[in-house]
Amino acid sequence: MKQKREQWGSRWGFILAAMGSAVGLGNIWRFSYAMGEGGGSAFLIIYLLAVLLIGFPVMLIEFSIGRRTQTDAIDAFKKIAPKSGWFIAGVMGVLAAFMILSFYGVIGGWSLRYLFEYLTGGISGDSSDFFVGFIGGTFTPVLWQLLFMAMTIGIVYLGVQKGIELSSKWMMPILSFLLIALAGYSLTLGGASEAFAFMFQPEWDAFRDPQVYLSAMGQAFFTLSLGMGAMLTYSSYLDPEERLTSSAAIIIALDTLFALVSGLVIFPALFAFGLDPAEGAGLVFIVLPNIFEALGGVGTLVGLVFFVLLSMAALSSAISLLEVAVAYFIRKTNLGRKKVTLIVGLVIFALGVPSSLSQGAMDITVFGAPFLDFMDAFTGNLLLPLGGLIMVLFVGWTWTKKEILHHGDVGQQAWGPLYVFTAKFVAPVAILLVLVIGLMNW
Repeated sequence: MKQKREQWGSRWGFILAAMGSAVGLGNIWRFSYAMGEGGGSAFLIIYLLAVLLIGFPVMLIEFSIGRRTQTDAIDAFKKIAPKSGWFIAGVMGVLAAFMILSFYGVIGGWSLRYLFEYLTGGISGDSSDFFVGFIGGTFTPVLWQLLFMAMTIGIVYLGVQKGIELSSKWMMPILSFLLIALAGYSLTLGGASEAFAFMFQPEWDAFRDPQVYLSAMGQAFFTLSLGMGAMLTYSSYLDPEERLTSSAAIIIALDTLFALVSGLVIFPALFAFGLDPAEGAGLVFIVLPNIFEALGGVGTLVGLVFFVLLSMAALSSAISLLEVAVAYFIRKTNLGRKKVTLIVGLVIFALGVPSSLSQGAMDITVFGAPFLDFMDAFTGNLLLPLGGLIMVLFVGWTWTKKEILHHGDVGQQAWGPLYVFTAKFVAPVAILLVLVIGLMNW
């Protein structure tokens, strides 16, 4: 007997859940260090253009597939184009979500461990030594990974409305409040003018670096959770008559604003303490704890708020990744949500254990790279852009112009022809560039 498919309780429930999927470690962690390494404002300008010209149309494409088919990421392509190979885009999306969550859960566990440390007094001494010692452990990092995955499984276990939608409705407002509060405090530390100059005054020489374009375009694509089936799966729980364009615009605007305000949390603090904004991936777990310690007594409170923020952002993205796989296996096995969620969640946790142990406890490598780094590079450089490229080609080149306009809800919009042009030409070329150059760098 086929199970009745769940739906969102409200349009804003969907928007907040989709925003939660987009707002994650990528906004707070990756955006700041990518912007730091990319020269600041040059990266930001290219990023904003990429979000507008590529991110918005690609999100609409995912939404249009999900709402049209009302099913999971793989079956969606089989419904529209049966007996064809286009479903491989859905396979890549489900596989990417599965693999990303396996190591994302490890990093989410790190966030929870730091949150616990600041709840109990903060990190004293050299934060680099603390971080290396912690992630190099055999038991403790896996325990925190398990705790993070248990929280993720618990929310998805409760269902679309009672779990994902309800948690998003309270997490996203809290996230927004904490972020604004931290940005306000950071701007008082003495580095505000340097931070504003770095973020908003273009250094024109940086525009000559092709790597800045690649990094900004990649960030725009990945920060919106595109190519991994999350937006397609979430939109499949929409009422078939629900409007898409305004929802996509709101999600993208809020996600971009979240990333910008995150920059205003981090860069003023870095400049206030004379640190290099291009600190790299160790920014959150090594550099910022040193700043929190230097702030004295208030630093423990600031660190606590920051890691509450980081942990909640990681959790809101993790539940969307798990839901992609759960939605597929509910249909494929015809088992109930609760049973599927527990099984899939535990399998993903088990797959993540080698990623955790590869950070120092054991020598677990693939092609010479630690297991976690390989999983990150494989999904980010291959699965996501390739799956996204196939999906965009599917809509742009197999749907008629009328279908593209109708299912994207842009038939009455003056920019409808531009959307069709972007779907057919601009987005595929841009994603192909990200894919090719990313693979070359990898």
